Amino acid sequence: MANVPRSFLQVAAKEEEAAPPLRVVQIEGLVILKIIKHCKEFSPALVTGQLLGLDVGSVLEVTNCFPFPVREEDEEIEAEGANYQLEMMRCLREVNVDNNTVGWYQSTLFGSFQTVELIETFMNYQENIKRCVCIIYDPSRSNQGVLALKALKLSDSFMELYRSSNFTGEKLREKNLSWVDIFEEIPIKVSNSALISAFMTELEPDTPVTQCDYERLQLSTNPYLERNVEFLIECMDDLSMEQQKFQFYYRNLSRQQAQQQAWLQKRRADNMARKAAGEEPLPEEDPSNPAFKSIPEPSRLDSFLITNQIANYCNQINGVAGQSFRDLTGSFSVPEKVNSEG
Repeated sequence: MANVPRSFLQVAAKEEEAAPPLRVVQIEGLVILKIIKHCKEFSPALVTGQLLGLDVGSVLEVTNCFPFPVREEDEEIEAEGANYQLEMMRCLREVNVDNNTVGWYQSTLFGSFQTVELIETFMNYQENIKRCVCIIYDPSRSNQGVLALKALKLSDSFMELYRSSNFTGEKLREKNLSWVDIFEEIPIKVSNSALISAFMTELEPDTPVTQCDYERLQLSTNPYLERNVEFLIECMDDLSMEQQKFQFYYRNLSRQQAQQQAWLQKRRADNMARKAAGEEPLPEEDPSNPAFKSIPEPSRLDSFLITNQIANYCNQINGVAGQSFRDLTGSFSVPEKVNSEG
């Protein structure tokens, strides 16, 4: 039997199903500079922008970006923002620049980005783009000498659960999902052309820059550390409020179960009396009884996001405190061996 040629849609669907998982986000150096410039110019205000590039196998190449205009929450202005994005992509296409959307970038302060709004934005992008990422840049963390840039995506298991809008404890245990399974961080690889790499090599000094040892005692990380501790305390208060919701739910559930047991015992006693009198027994379940009305379980999504944020603050505090401790101990280090001939 002759082979039947497959249609283009069948081939495309099969290739999409067989697409390898995303392993690396490769970003051009110029794109990183544009993101940093945009975020720092408007700091402490939060800004966003569009990422453009190509999806090649297990690598997502980010070759260009452009900022979104800062706007207020208004329907007319939001429509203007959408038109602005379409016009920008049309202009880029005319000058032969990659105009395929692969995600977006946004700024954050002190790592406060794990919100429901970020998840909803991911879900909106996922409707049209199967593999998209969000580049998070933190200007406050970068001021400490660290390039605070990370690429995030939602895990497949979490997206499936989010579409069902069922974040009960039973469903989470069934899916084996915990708070660490919401976001996936994708490694970032910076890519530069050969000319730029050669130029950067020429800019490197022949001798390393030295600094006065007294400057090491100036811990510029103190304000950053204090703000992280303040945000951590606020998150702990929010987590305590979420726990109070669950405690209130379980108290009501146990009270309802006690009422159900008392009602069932009374009904069974009445049925025994009716049987003795030769009458038909009454049903042991009464849907109209308020004691049998199910109590909705609170969603655990907020507590998961708060726990994620707490872990992020703790990691930042550990990193900054460890860096300051190394600076202090390095200032007073004594060489192990002194050359007598020197």
